[in-house]
Amino acid sequence: SLEPQPGNKGQRAVETPSGMLNSIGLENPGVDYFLETTLPQLRQYDVPVIVNIYAHSYEDYGKVAKKLDVEGVDALEINISCPNVKEGGLVFGTCPDSAAEVVKAVKSNTSKMVITKLSPNVTDIVAMAQAVEAAGTDAISLINTLIGMKIDIDRQKPVLGNVIGGLSGPAVRPVAVRMCYQVAQNVHVPIIGMGGISTAEDALEFIMAGATAVSVGTANFINPATTLEVVDGIKTYMERHQINDINELIGCVK
Repeated sequence: SLEPQPGNKGQRAVETPSGMLNSIGLENPGVDYFLETTLPQLRQYDVPVIVNIYAHSYEDYGKVAKKLDVEGVDALEINISCPNVKEGGLVFGTCPDSAAEVVKAVKSNTSKMVITKLSPNVTDIVAMAQAVEAAGTDAISLINTLIGMKIDIDRQKPVLGNVIGGLSGPAVRPVAVRMCYQVAQNVHVPIIGMGGISTAEDALEFIMAGATAVSVGTANFINPATTLEVVDGIKTYMERHQINDINELIGCVK
């Protein structure tokens, strides 16, 4: 974010059946700290650096993007699951026009690849994807977390300090695969699939649904080696089925 963000108060995460709820509040030290301290540390590793950005106005999205248009940053991922404080608090990612305006603000302030991360908390995920594609996004990642809640029945109060939080983990995977499939049928930009991936089989579902890349998140809390195991598992699957090129599997399910 443009300025440091303290995050939410109270309990921020709780395990749920087949997943977890989190309400971190996007805590981070701000873009200037990232550029001065974090990015130099990341540069020692030979991997692409994708920076997830968010803001509460179109102008601030543009400002963050401009600051990050530097060597060492390979791509920007736009988090549009934030309320627009200047327009009544409507979440950018629930309105196609608002989402498109965010993409335009970022694209006009960066030379980097731009990835837009879509929220699943919408009526029509395809309309959202088509809007950000038309606005110029280079790729789409989906899905972000579903909105959920857990209540402590003994205390008779919400568990999370912010009351509601984002649901992630295996519980959301069927929803994520479905949305990935629908979007892949209707856009031409690459898709990064995510949502409950913890095995190679999970990742392959997303790839067959149309994702050209996948991301592992919540599973890392259980097993930090999940990503490596997923990669190895995909290789084993390809050998077993005599597939030489992973592109043969991308979007093979119609």
